[in-house]
Amino acid sequence: DYQLAFPKGLMEEGESVFESANRELKEEVGFGANKFSSLKKISLAPGYFTHQMDIVLAQGLYKEKLVGDEPEPLELVKWPLEKLNELLNQPDFTEARSIAALFLARHFLNSQL
Repeated sequence: DYQLAFPKGLMEEGESVFESANRELKEEVGFGANKFSSLKKISLAPGYFTHQMDIVLAQGLYKEKLVGDEPEPLELVKWPLEKLNELLNQPDFTEARSIAALFLARHFLNSQL
């Protein structure tokens, strides 16, 4: 089932968080970034899993595509920053990691004003 979500993926051996984020961004949406900001390290279910995920914000995007490991091409959906609240109302935007990332990104960007 299709879900609207932010790019994500596993870190490869020897990659930094930002290198991994840039690779996944290029593989999944065909863009790289000149700047990354670390927003937060989150746990998915700390009572059950020790796995954590780094949420980062990519800025200064440029077109660059890498071949990824997705079984089918992903659809790129552009969404204006001024309409972030409307994204929460989309019936296909339900993944918790992406919702957490949205709130963290909004908070970060508002604090930069």
